[in-house]
Amino acid sequence: MDAGHSGITAFPREVRLTRGVDFQRVFQHGKRLHANGLNARAAANSVGFPRLGMAIAKKALRRAHERNRIRRLVRESFRQHQTSLPAVDMVIMCRAEVLAMSNTDIFQQLEGLWLRLHKLYSAGPGSPNEIALP
Repeated sequence: MDAGHSGITAFPREVRLTRGVDFQRVFQHGKRLHANGLNARAAANSVGFPRLGMAIAKKALRRAHERNRIRRLVRESFRQHQTSLPAVDMVIMCRAEVLAMSNTDIFQQLEGLWLRLHKLYSAGPGSPNEIALP
């Protein structure tokens, strides 16, 4: 996973979901996770490290600067936690209520998602298909 970036928390192209077939696989076979204002789908991968994709809809967040803010926060949170995440492909989506949340609140929701994701893929066979945050 070395793309010429120094440090273990870089966000090189290889840790991003970029192909449509990867997104389709996650949406068709992935497990669902929910948090306030955020949804995620995750499916195990065979590359040996976590990869992130984002699907931030214009329907939920009309303005580009709103969508970009969420993308930046998700990307930064992922960078900080990627070394502790299981080898899964994940897609993060959001709902309109995320606009009312502060950056700190969004980071906390994302940390909860990362924790649930880690527990879900460490639990082994028979894990539930859907996990919601309290």
